[in-house]
This record gives sequence, structure tokens and C-alpha cells, in this order.
Amino acid sequence: MSVTTRCVKRAFKYRFYPTDAQAAELSRTFGCVRKVYNLALASRTEAWARQERVNYNATSAMLTAWKKTEELAYLSEVSSVPLQQTLRHLQTAFTNFFSKRAKYPRFKSRKKSRKSAEYTTSGFRFRDGRLTLAKMSEPLDIVWSRPLPEDAQPSTVTVSQDAAGRWFVSLLVEDPAVQPLPAGGRAVGIDVGLDHLLTLSTGEKIANPRHERRDRTRLAKAQRTLAKKARGDGANRAKARRKVAKIHARIADRRRDGLHKLTTRLVRENQTLVIEDLTVRNMVKNRSLARAISDAAWSEFRSMLEYKAAWYGRDVIAVDRWFPSSRLCHACGTLQDKMPLHVRTWTCDCGTTHDRDVNAAKNLLAAGLAVSACGAGVRPQRRTPGGQSAMKQETPRREP
Repeated sequence: MSVTTRCVKRAFKYRFYPTDAQAAELSRTFGCVRKVYNLALASRTEAWARQERVNYNATSAMLTAWKKTEELAYLSEVSSVPLQQTLRHLQTAFTNFFSKRAKYPRFKSRKKSRKSAEYTTSGFRFRDGRLTLAKMSEPLDIVWSRPLPEDAQPSTVTVSQDAAGRWFVSLLVEDPAVQPLPAGGRAVGIDVGLDHLLTLSTGEKIANPRHERRDRTRLAKAQRTLAKKARGDGANRAKARRKVAKIHARIADRRRDGLHKLTTRLVRENQTLVIEDLTVRNMVKNRSLARAISDAAWSEFRSMLEYKAAWYGRDVIAVDRWFPSSRLCHACGTLQDKMPLHVRTWTCDCGTTHDRDVNAAKNLLAAGLAVSACGAGVRPQRRTPGGQSAMKQETPRREP
């Protein structure tokens, strides 16, 4: 695999602690960003119903007109850069929709939508490790938990606030330290599960940390407290809601940290990684397993694995979900008729005793390498409705 030297753009995320004035300015900006997005979406939706075409330039002209009205004059009080950026994001959303990569854009909710604002180079100043945003006189008090690359100059700065009330700033910079690793011949098949988070074709099993289960009692207690707060009890209800959000944030932080360490290790140790193309969004409809599947975060694991493999010159192969990896004997190729989930070990007619998960990982590895050697496209079009990969099971039969 020939790899050309390139510089990877990478986002570095930090916590910061705004002053009261900065917090008020950012809160106004978040509200204006949401308002402009919703106004532009409504205008484009109405135009689409009339079979008219509206693009980014047209919505940008609309924004200028909105600022001149008495009702929306407050849009001029915040930086124009995040407002223009949200129009670009809307344009991207429509491009993805027309390309059938995403659903129709939805309106942003004041309570549920992510609070964020994106600044390009004209909307901030970064000097001597101090970041100052437009419309602000003082730099942000950022906790530099890790250093930026030497002489890094951010091209984009994104400020956000999560449901727990924590403030974050993300700086997009070029990181010359991210370079393709030396090519190696190692390949590994990876089978995801619930009893064990991952089972490798080498026989190694990685335990499922079950982060949500560790805080389930605290979370349930906080949720009961929130449920008892009256809807009109603004301050107390907001305090209880923030407490629930903090527990969720703690769980998500631990899960993300564990997945980062795990995926980085796998990418560094292996040249080729073979996984199974799972439709997690359909699997979580199983009410008995939805919580456990969500806690395992299989989709996030795959996403991390793919972008880190792209960074370091590794290959990720996704085998079709219909491939009967658990029912196929990797020693003789015999396909079993049934394999209920409670069966964890089984013996083939050839005399080979299999661990269900290890056998599945070995079969995934063999299938991925076989399809890759044939030159077929094995990465499924999972973002395209009806997309299929090259690896298909001859008898369309769902694995139990």
C-alpha cells in the first residue's frame, strides 16, 4: 500500500472557564446561531415546496436583510462569523440529503440541541497561547491539558457547552506528528459482543467495562429526583437536570477514554483490521439488549477505528452483516444450521471444539482477507439507503 506524506488536520479539545461577561456573550451567540439556522431552514423548506432552489448565497443575503429588521436586529449584536458558519452547515446538510447520505435537516431545539458556535480565522485571535474570540476583550481561561503541536495555528475554533454546564473549546490544527506507521503484515479479526467487548482472532478477549452499570444506582436516584420536580419549578428543576447530565457526562467520558486507548492500540499493532458491518440502530430496537448495546458503543468504536486507520496508513475491512461468522467452522468450513445465543462453545462434526466468539473472529479475518485479495470493495455503503457490500451470504438468513 503506497502512502503519500500528508499533514492531518486534528481537533484538540479543552475545557475553559468563562467570565460572567464571556458566558453571557457566548449564550447569546448560541441562541442567535440556532435562530439563524431555523430561519434559513424554514425559508429553504418553503422554497423547496414551491420548487425553487435556494443555496448558501441566497441564505447569506437573507441574513443581511434579517439584521436590518426591527424584530431581528439583535442578530447584529453578536459576531457574524458563527452565523455565516451555521448557514454553511445547513448547506452541507442539504447536500448530504440530496445525495441520499442523510435525512432531511431538522430544526434545532432550544432545550435539546447542542449549544455550539464555530469561528473561522476572522473571528478569533490566537497569540502566544492565548485565544480571544470576536466581541470579547479578554482571552478565554483555557485549561491546557495537553500541548498543541509546535507553531500550531488554528484554522477553526468551536466553542460549546454540554448539558452538564461544562464549557469546551476545540481548535482545529495541522498535526505533523500524525504520520503513517511502518507497514506490517499483521492482520486481526475483531468480533464485538456484550459479555466481552471485543474478541480477537488471536484468542484474546477484552472485557466489557460496562461503564453505565457502574453508575446506574446514582443515575436512577438523580432521575427520580428530577421526575419529582414540578415543570414550573425553574431553578430547582434545572439543578436536578444538571445533576443527571453530570452523571451521564461522567459515564460518556470514561467510555470515550477507554475506546480511544483500545482503538489506538489495535491500529498501532495491526496493519489490517477486519470487523463486521453491524446495523446498531436496528439492534437497539431490542428492548432487552438496548441498554447494554448502547453502553458498549459499537458504532463509536468503529468510527474511531476507521479514522485512526486512515491517519496511520492502516486498512479496515468491514464484512457483510449476513456472513455467518458464528455458525461457520473455521477449520473445515462446515456451516451449522442453528446457533442460539446461549451456546458459547460448540463442537463441529470434524471434531474441532470452538469458542463461539473466537471462531467468529477467525472467520471474519479469513473472509475479510479473501475479499480484499480478490480486489472487491468490501467497505459497505452504510450511509447510503440500500447500500450493500461485496461480501454476501449465499442464503439470506439472519444469524440468531
